[in-house]
Amino acid sequence: MATIEDFGQFETAWCPGCGNHSILKALKKALAHSGLEPQDILMVSGIGQAAKTPHYLLCNAFNGLHGRSLPAASGAKLANPRLKVIVESGDGCHYGEGGNHFLAALRCNLDITIIVHDNQVYGLTKGQASPTSMEGFKTKAQPDGVWSHPFNPLAVAISLHAGFVARGFSGEIDHLAELIQQGLAHRGLALIDVLQPCVSFNKVNTFKWYKDRAYKLGPEHDPTDWARAMQLSFEFGQRIPIGLLYKNDRPAFDDHFDVLRNGPLADQPVDKAALREVMMSFA
Repeated sequence: MATIEDFGQFETAWCPGCGNHSILKALKKALAHSGLEPQDILMVSGIGQAAKTPHYLLCNAFNGLHGRSLPAASGAKLANPRLKVIVESGDGCHYGEGGNHFLAALRCNLDITIIVHDNQVYGLTKGQASPTSMEGFKTKAQPDGVWSHPFNPLAVAISLHAGFVARGFSGEIDHLAELIQQGLAHRGLALIDVLQPCVSFNKVNTFKWYKDRAYKLGPEHDPTDWARAMQLSFEFGQRIPIGLLYKNDRPAFDDHFDVLRNGPLADQPVDKAALREVMMSFA
């Protein structure tokens, strides 16, 4: 069984104190505890500081366009259902540029795990407001403050009955690792939104800001209670719940394809006569 060390140790380009470091530690721990080997995993990301995560792991990786990680991940999963596909990027990449792909993924319930580094700001491009920035948040590009209402990814995911919806905090590494491990084990789409500080460009939502507000959901919370999960998804202010908010047993999108039950397409025999017939239909 693979150990945390088997997933590599690399020098990163992240700022000291960035939440990305803790999220990477949690991810490695979750992968090792899930019994996954580096060759079993495909990491897919878009553009951004969080999207550099696959650069710092020993595994299969695809680093694509801004906001376009989910289509690539969907194609890879459908072509090779044996792969454990993890999509990891920031709040801007997933909820902004990739917003429509995010909605489509929630509706389909493809068997992938989405980890979103949510620092409420665009870090790579020097601090513009992101979809999750709070109203009034001031940046160089928004000197009068953000006027738009923040996007609520958990409420959207729960409203669309996504299979597994959770929120973690980079300051709680063991708790986050457990959430990621649960998400990896879930059959269907798992969304894990991770609160994290951006020490360079977000001086409002700091580590202390999150630490003072985040609290863990207790065993009394029933994650199959959709109405209660919806209520919790709107709790974001003086108190912010972290943990598994909601889950269900919807069939995964790939379960609908009989052909995928026989394993990766590349491993299946080719009916050359049928293929020739298809090809000739275009002649």
